[in-house]
Amino acid sequence: MAQPQRMRAAVVGPLLLAMPALYAGVMMWLRGGWQRSRAAAEAANATEVAAETDTRAPGEAAAGAPSKADAATAATARAAVAAVAAGAPAVARLPEKAPTGSPAEALGTATTDEAAPLLFSVLIAARDEAAALPQLLADLAAQTLPAARFEVLIADDHSADGTGALVRAAAAGLPFRLRLVALAPAQTGKKAALAAALALAGAPWLVCTDADCRLGPGWLAAYARLLAAGATPDFISGPVLLTGPDTWFQRLLGLEFAGLVGVGAACIGRGAPTMCNGANLAYRRAAFEAVNGYAAHAHLASGDDEFLMHQLHAARPGAVRFLADAAAVVRTAAPATVGALLRQRVRWASKWRHYQSPASRRLAPLVLGANVALAAGAAWALAWPALGPWVATAWLLKLGADWWLLAPVLRFLGPRRWLWGLLPLQLLYAPYALAVGAAGWRGGYSWKGRAVTNAAK
Repeated sequence: MAQPQRMRAAVVGPLLLAMPALYAGVMMWLRGGWQRSRAAAEAANATEVAAETDTRAPGEAAAGAPSKADAATAATARAAVAAVAAGAPAVARLPEKAPTGSPAEALGTATTDEAAPLLFSVLIAARDEAAALPQLLADLAAQTLPAARFEVLIADDHSADGTGALVRAAAAGLPFRLRLVALAPAQTGKKAALAAALALAGAPWLVCTDADCRLGPGWLAAYARLLAAGATPDFISGPVLLTGPDTWFQRLLGLEFAGLVGVGAACIGRGAPTMCNGANLAYRRAAFEAVNGYAAHAHLASGDDEFLMHQLHAARPGAVRFLADAAAVVRTAAPATVGALLRQRVRWASKWRHYQSPASRRLAPLVLGANVALAAGAAWALAWPALGPWVATAWLLKLGADWWLLAPVLRFLGPRRWLWGLLPLQLLYAPYALAVGAAGWRGGYSWKGRAVTNAAK
């Protein structure tokens, strides 16, 4: 009996090992891509620092560093936003002349500085985000990039919680130009909100984040450093970190999410962009218009981030960069429950069937196949003990490959202790990936009270 089992194991074992071995090879290749992305960012920072040192007069502050007046204004703005969040009354001061022919309201007190032309328009789509927006506005007020260099446009996607009123109230004393964009009744969804804000944006670069995110003070300055160093991208993907209570659930989510960030950055470093996150990205307006914006995928509810990145890469290969700068990390709260996690991941997975990028279409089946092979191997080993060494080798191979890629990614993002969650994540990931993949293939999901579909056109 043992002999036939060993013979079957000798046949099935190598087949079982094939997919994890291929996966490990790809992870090794991707680590090289991550290192390229990091090296490019470090070179950009070094170039920018050297240029400042050569051109700055003795005692002059570094470019992007706030003056004492800027710091005082930002502190005042943070206090005003905090007061609004606490329920204190505030009055938004409108400019003397409101923009004509525009559905947007211009709020705040910022003025245009001709010596410092507008560089960034920050676009934020908001739906029922009154609880989160005060923190985001305070973070924007604290940016080290001079307020004259950026504007903020918040598109209110038919909120029912007073989001628009909160933005109006919080605008008093903000150091940057703020616009509130109201969507027409027929306009719904994130793409429509971003498109409405973009139509009113005045800067050559459009930077996107989400209303429930937190930004470091050097967020916009990090983008500016990359561009000042001579980089000529059309699309820049930024890093995102999950935050939340220090529980095992949150650690596992953070570890998985860090893997997505790392793979996305590594693929960009290898010249084959696959993934990015709408919570932290930027693109050149002229490049967006050259590919006709969202028109090619307007029938899909999601994908304002990745489909656009793929389009811009196809139009000009090499024009996508990853901003591997610690100052650019955006923080977003992890889903609080398993249900919220599954809904979010199904929304993301629903885009896969519509990808045109070869790298994106190949990567997802590889990851899924490796996890299915591990799960199937573990089940078969219960019936065929002789298969055990092959299964153990496959698990160790995948575990080592994940560690090899994730270790430098977590070193960059910060929470290296999350690596201890790799083993339990391996055990849970196969059924999780299968469930999310199957649900995402259907194309339907729920988002903020709306039934949404990414079904084929």
